[in-house]
Amino acid sequence: MSKKLVLLIFSSLLCFVYGGCSVNPVTGESQLNLFGSDIRNDVSLGRQWSPQLEKEFGGVVENVSLGNYVNYVGLNIAQAGHAPNLEWHFKVLRHNSVNAFALPGGYIYITTGMLKKLNSEAQLAGVLAHESVHVTARHTTVRMSEQIGLDILLSSVISEDTQRGLVQATSVVRRIVALKYSRDDERQADTAGLGYMVKAGYNPYGMVETMQMLAEENMVRPIEFLSSHPAPQDRREYLAQKIQTNYYYNLAGLKIGKEDYRRAVLEQLNN
Repeated sequence: MSKKLVLLIFSSLLCFVYGGCSVNPVTGESQLNLFGSDIRNDVSLGRQWSPQLEKEFGGVVENVSLGNYVNYVGLNIAQAGHAPNLEWHFKVLRHNSVNAFALPGGYIYITTGMLKKLNSEAQLAGVLAHESVHVTARHTTVRMSEQIGLDILLSSVISEDTQRGLVQATSVVRRIVALKYSRDDERQADTAGLGYMVKAGYNPYGMVETMQMLAEENMVRPIEFLSSHPAPQDRREYLAQKIQTNYYYNLAGLKIGKEDYRRAVLEQLNN
């Protein structure tokens, strides 16, 4: 029996026993989420984990102008997404790795190492759009729920009190650092992220260009987080195809913003 089928069976059982199903607003499909049906339930997790994550990655940059610019672009994207009323936080981490990631509930981070590799506001918007979809689709708490469900079922632990049992089971939160999104999650974040970009007024080819950059960087020096993602070359191809199919006639006037990015980011990082 495949791992995917096992998870599907376990998810169905847990939805029945715990009532832990929610609807993914990106796909419209039902999914297991033991953290409740409302995305606002994820906020406390992000708030709790953000200080530790920021510390481990060298802290948030002190450059207010740079931070405000990234937050501004991120909020533009968030307002075009599936959870515009969430309290979003877009922050820059002082770290040389080429990386960006999202915590549940609207906490999104990008490293200075990644910012140095980008060259336009549209590319930045593409990175933040991808991470925003991870938040709105609740990918982190869904993956955590699957792991919690497996732990519960495999150990035959069914709590008498659902809430108390859930709190006990969330001891697996300690493994959040090692939690990986599925490749389906990553593709969903890519393709839905294009829609966020276009709706926010950004040229979606910015995301395609970022995939090209990641492919080139990965050939020179392997980028750790790409090991759990579809290959950048494959992502570039299916994103370009989706743009041609869905957005080809809507690209006129969409922002690229190379000069804005140079002034707001690259000059600030070089000072």
